[in-house]
Amino acid sequence: MKHKRWINAAIGVMVGLSLTTPADAFTGETYAGEGSYSHVLPHAAVDAQADIYRTANVTGKMPTNKWWSSLAWNSYSEAQYPHPLAVKNEPSGFRVYNPSPRIVSDTHAISGSMTSSGDFTVGHSETESFPDAKVDGYNDWFVRAKYSFESTSMQVTYGHGSPYVFFTYNNGNPYISFESSPKIWYGNSSSPILGVSINGAHYGLFGPSGSTWRGIGTPKLTNSLNGKNYFSIAALPDNKPETLEKFKKYAYSHVTDTEANWDYDTATGEITTTYTYKTEAKEGLSNGTIFAMYPHQWKHSSNANLPYTYPSVRGTMKTGEGNSFVTTMKFNGVLPSLPDDKGIYDRAPLAKYIEEAAGEDYYGAPDSYSIGKRLGKLATLAPIAEQIGDTASADKFYDEIKSRLESWLTASDEYGNVKQSELFYYNNVWGSLIGYPASYGTDRELSDHQAHYGYFLKAAAELARKDKSWAEDSHYGPMIDLLIRDIASHDRNDPMFPYLRQFDPYAGHSWSSGHGKFNDGNNNSSSSESMNAWAALILWGEVTGDIDTRDLGIYLYTTEMNAINEYWFDTEGTNYPQAFTRSSGSIIWGGKTTGDSTMWTANPAEVHGVNWLPITGSSLYLTQHPDYAAQNYATMVKENNGTEFTTWNDLIMMYLAISDPEEAIKQFNTQAASMIPEPGNSKANTYHWIQTLNSLGTQDLSITSDYPLYAVFNKNGHKTYVVYNMSNSIKTVRFSDGTEVQASPDRFTTYESKH
Repeated sequence: MKHKRWINAAIGVMVGLSLTTPADAFTGETYAGEGSYSHVLPHAAVDAQADIYRTANVTGKMPTNKWWSSLAWNSYSEAQYPHPLAVKNEPSGFRVYNPSPRIVSDTHAISGSMTSSGDFTVGHSETESFPDAKVDGYNDWFVRAKYSFESTSMQVTYGHGSPYVFFTYNNGNPYISFESSPKIWYGNSSSPILGVSINGAHYGLFGPSGSTWRGIGTPKLTNSLNGKNYFSIAALPDNKPETLEKFKKYAYSHVTDTEANWDYDTATGEITTTYTYKTEAKEGLSNGTIFAMYPHQWKHSSNANLPYTYPSVRGTMKTGEGNSFVTTMKFNGVLPSLPDDKGIYDRAPLAKYIEEAAGEDYYGAPDSYSIGKRLGKLATLAPIAEQIGDTASADKFYDEIKSRLESWLTASDEYGNVKQSELFYYNNVWGSLIGYPASYGTDRELSDHQAHYGYFLKAAAELARKDKSWAEDSHYGPMIDLLIRDIASHDRNDPMFPYLRQFDPYAGHSWSSGHGKFNDGNNNSSSSESMNAWAALILWGEVTGDIDTRDLGIYLYTTEMNAINEYWFDTEGTNYPQAFTRSSGSIIWGGKTTGDSTMWTANPAEVHGVNWLPITGSSLYLTQHPDYAAQNYATMVKENNGTEFTTWNDLIMMYLAISDPEEAIKQFNTQAASMIPEPGNSKANTYHWIQTLNSLGTQDLSITSDYPLYAVFNKNGHKTYVVYNMSNSIKTVRFSDGTEVQASPDRFTTYESKH
């Protein structure tokens, strides 16, 4: 299995095994199969900052693109949104804010962002200011910050879904500063625990047994730790004493580790994810914790068994207790392309559009995103050309894919010198491959790697489908594996890359920014490009026999799909407040959801389309809720003041085809002659997608399969089962409704239900 190749590749960097430096390589070039990458920054290129704010406790490659990443990039941090809390590391200490009772929304956005003062700041009694706050430890969804000044220090542990924040002190006591005197409704100066309210938010403050309080009745409270060194706070859902007593049970059970581990059950087509907490009881015998689950979690779990809830910018968070909880989600398959439904529609226009695409030359920008979109376009065109028997065009598409990939996957020129363009450079400080020319912050910010590299990976998977030898260890497979590890290494001990760089196991989706240095936290502005990357992992893993990578892709794809349906689309209508009249969120931030703009425009076509593109055989998840798609399309038309769109008409028609394919066909026929497709798309793909959905319908959510490269289409109750068998032998594919399909090797097999 190729998991062994990953390990060997990592070792090879250190001891010269699988990755080598031949005599003809330039100094700083490391070979991976026939490809190579550079340790030498190209001339005039920009690199990520050299400073990482971490203590000596943190070894290995620092995670980026996390909800807490600004702690590693800044001397303190920007606002962070673990939910239900919002927090910020500052010179005076750890600022805490509970947005739950104060979520606001209007037609443009849903917001729960940190205010300028927060609710209070937890500092240290022996110093007014710390020189910095550093990453002192982390795990799958918790992080620990350390503040130090001379002989004083404070460690703060906090994480996703936790109403608690845990503190450890050296040479001092917790000093809690409010803007005004809080209302104290539980406890007094002689008790270790206080229940307080400030500006409508409720908290429990938990000192050790025997500790006391100074400053009652003022905005400044100090807990005298009574010779102990631990303290915690909890955001409470209400100000009832019995609620505080329940949260007290786990207030001294400090979280020390978290892990999300997944399992893909091939037979049932289900992904089961187990979220596990390790805790240390500072006093008493309780272990475990109270956790708040996002909608994409509690809707797929039976563990949200407590009565407490927290409003959030993602919807209602429900709570559970214990050492773990489990979610189970269905994987409904991906395809390398849509199948060819012969005889149902006129193929002559499709042949013409393929010929036009084959005659095009590329005059676009040379950066990794633009070239990635070019590769994605070609990888979509090639199988369509094959389907209609245009082998000359197909070969031209494949030749360009191969040429461009091999150029980017090789760091030296024909003379053995380091290239200055079209190469990948390895940043050893952060542990990242950066493609140059870079764009949109992939270099200085380590942003959007999954969006850019996903196109490279999708093209590589398509090329390997055509020519499996290209992906072998002796050719370009090792370089593709390195790109996969850059965005989604599944090894927590990977010596070259951080674990799951782009993906947040608890939030259920990717983050775009490498540093997250925004007051609204991190963000993701194109959920669909993340899905494109995860689909590429599935296809690459299947075509190369790398089951670890395939199953990783299935986990990422399935989890992110459910998060998209909850937070970007709200397909069930349960998460968006009534005042937020948009039908989708364009950008998901830690502290808010925006619905009326992208990072570059407020044009409705792009505001919506940025979370659809690229539309390929891996995009059928967009079709699973046709009623929602109709609503979303209607809202977009209203926002645009009509159906005359000035850009991305092709994507709009493809999306319209989900709910009204006949109208999409009419619009395409009217506009095809003047259409300028989105740069990663083509007329051929637009026509093929619309006609296929018109013929077969949309993806059926209710049916799963024991083979990942499949789709079940449903049109007015008539089901069509489609399988692409990547293997070289006949495969019996079993579906959850009892249907069996004998899938021929290396091709599509289509079976129509008889009932």
